[in-house]
Amino acid sequence: MLENIGINWIKKNLFNTWYNSILTIISVIFISWLGSGLLTWIFTTADWTVLKDNIKLFFVGTYPVKLLWRIYLSLAIITILGGISWGIISSKTNLFNKQNLIIIFSISITSIIISLPLGRQTGITLLGLLITIISSGIIGQKYLSKVSFFTKWLSLIWVITFFLVTGLIEGGLFLEPVKIDNFSGLLLTLFIAIISIVICFPLGILLALGRQSKLPIIRWLSIGYIEIIRALPLIGILFMAQVMLPLILPPEVRPDRVIRAICGLIIFASAYLAENIRGGLQAIPKGQTEAAKALGLNTPLMLTLIILPQAIKAVIPAIVGQFISLFKDTSLLAIVGLIDLLGISQSILANPKFIGKYAEVYLFIALIYWIFCYTMSLASKKVENN
Repeated sequence: MLENIGINWIKKNLFNTWYNSILTIISVIFISWLGSGLLTWIFTTADWTVLKDNIKLFFVGTYPVKLLWRIYLSLAIITILGGISWGIISSKTNLFNKQNLIIIFSISITSIIISLPLGRQTGITLLGLLITIISSGIIGQKYLSKVSFFTKWLSLIWVITFFLVTGLIEGGLFLEPVKIDNFSGLLLTLFIAIISIVICFPLGILLALGRQSKLPIIRWLSIGYIEIIRALPLIGILFMAQVMLPLILPPEVRPDRVIRAICGLIIFASAYLAENIRGGLQAIPKGQTEAAKALGLNTPLMLTLIILPQAIKAVIPAIVGQFISLFKDTSLLAIVGLIDLLGISQSILANPKFIGKYAEVYLFIALIYWIFCYTMSLASKKVENN
């Protein structure tokens, strides 16, 4: 039965006409040639010792070795909560449907390929994370999805977890503090990207609402901010944040370089996000607003309960696309002196021992960027379909 379905799908989609058949054959030959060459290079020609010797630098940079348990604990918390969220969101569907099985299989194969040159410990860690997220997903779907506390307050739990993990990594209170400027590698990239995304989203909503405000001052200030920021390149804003922000603040206030970079990214991303959300607001029929007013809802309730949920859902692809762009734009931090994932890669390649290993290093960091960006894309599809 399944074989017949597969053969019918191939005939219908790949060999339904003579020119589609030719294109399919050419594509298969090209992909086979490209794939065989890439696999030959990966397993025979490439020298992966540059990754194995610097795996810690890629992920956590110069974070103190004696405090790495905080990173592992934070990773475990995020993985478990991510699996539980996956299970709760998929409570009405099959957790291991065809699409999810393909994704899990692809992640497993990718993890195996990555772990081969990076050593046994990295492979065990990746396998453990995969098992943890699958187990958490099963628990979330079968048990926690029936608990109203988790289903109603999942977003709040993520917010609390964000502050918990941030405090755990930075230290403070009874933990030894670690300066933010000492963050580097993938840790710095994720730290800056997550904080920038979390802050620029509500700021973008306020700017979008301000641009449609009936108060001229608020409307024109919002329009001026959006149009000016959209006319400036991100690298220019990052340089201005690094150089000019300390000049306009009181002498006793000197924010860290990382904080200045976050401010620059927030300023830039919120302007673009405001336009995306404004597009969603304009897509809402006026009848929705009139119906809300007829029910006696005031403006704040009308926006939070009726207008914004529909507007944001309508532009989820555009919003997530902006988040993905923001995550990739963190690679520009290397230009302003911060050692993010790209910056740590350049530092490693400057080592005489690893000169000429550009392909291995850049392919590795490209894979890391792809994993996180594709994960955000998949998460947005889940949210959009629910």
